[in-house]
Amino acid sequence: MNSKYAPLFESFTFPSGVEVKNRVVMAPMTNFSSNADGTVTDAEVKYYARRSDGVGMVVTACTYVTANGKGFQGEFGGDRDELIPSLKQVATAIKEKGAKAVLQIFHGGRQCPPELVPNGEIVSASAVPAEGNGKPVPRELTDQEIESIIHDFGETTRRAIEAGYDGVEIHGANGYLLQQFFSPHSNRREDRWGGSIEKRLTFPLAVVDEVKKVAAEHAKAPFIIGYRFSPEEPETPGITMAETLVLIDALADKNLDYLHVSLQEFWSKPRRGAEDSRARIEIIQERVGDKVSVIGVGALYTADDVLKAFQSGVPFIAMGRELIIDPDWVQKVKEGREAEIVTKIDKSKQQDLVVPDPLWQAIIHSPGWFPGIE
Repeated sequence: MNSKYAPLFESFTFPSGVEVKNRVVMAPMTNFSSNADGTVTDAEVKYYARRSDGVGMVVTACTYVTANGKGFQGEFGGDRDELIPSLKQVATAIKEKGAKAVLQIFHGGRQCPPELVPNGEIVSASAVPAEGNGKPVPRELTDQEIESIIHDFGETTRRAIEAGYDGVEIHGANGYLLQQFFSPHSNRREDRWGGSIEKRLTFPLAVVDEVKKVAAEHAKAPFIIGYRFSPEEPETPGITMAETLVLIDALADKNLDYLHVSLQEFWSKPRRGAEDSRARIEIIQERVGDKVSVIGVGALYTADDVLKAFQSGVPFIAMGRELIIDPDWVQKVKEGREAEIVTKIDKSKQQDLVVPDPLWQAIIHSPGWFPGIE
């Protein structure tokens, strides 16, 4: 190995006690490849296994915690106990290759396609549609329904434990339900779940508390709990960088193992709400990095891309698209073969890359293909 990359291969022990072998994470990406009943397919299991050899940790695609939270065609589910064997297949495939397996858990809220949820009824913090033509108006959740969804996040955490995962990542990013409660665009409530920024934090923080409680009750071994967030929203009103700092301050006080920043581009700058010209990831790392580990991500392809990102101070770097393009990325760097890393998709190599058909179709039919957001 070229010695300059050695820091990427230092082990790390999370506050929970879970040790990972290096600082490279497979980012969560939608792959559209599960069965209609929420069970995983063999192709999906092989896809994860192919990418779990080198990285320290794999975060799965998002898994819905309730039937009305399913956000994508071909998404795997965690909303009922009969799915535990399915969930276990993915965990086992990842862990057998030496990586830690983290299940990303979520509810799509107003982003769910009506055809994928019971009675076609989508729900959210308030009856405010997402921006864009023809977006359906969601029904505002009742107080009792909100409490039920919080419980469902805990139940899916229990299933993740029973299925053998090393942790869960609470998905509070990319415009899904937890973000919908925090956002002034989608949350217009005036009860305990909305109004002031502190009240808009109530639901996401309640989910964190429930997941932590369930893990403490059920996990027999150290168990990772992370949280993913998007630092800003383009909408007005929408989450600003200043509001994001309030969010991460609150999360940093929850003794989580990590915060995972959802960014399309690692070095992207704030849109508004910050007088700081540095990259968002640098602002976030400075703000909470001494309290909680930060995972950065976004358009990193070469070994030098990743090293430069790591030198920003964040202790973990996640890669998504690049690990689809080159599943052997980590091994190549470790063996001093970084010059052999492939950074553009070879559309003749589906079998070698072990990519399921639904994801492959999304890749080859999208000029700037982007399977979910890393």
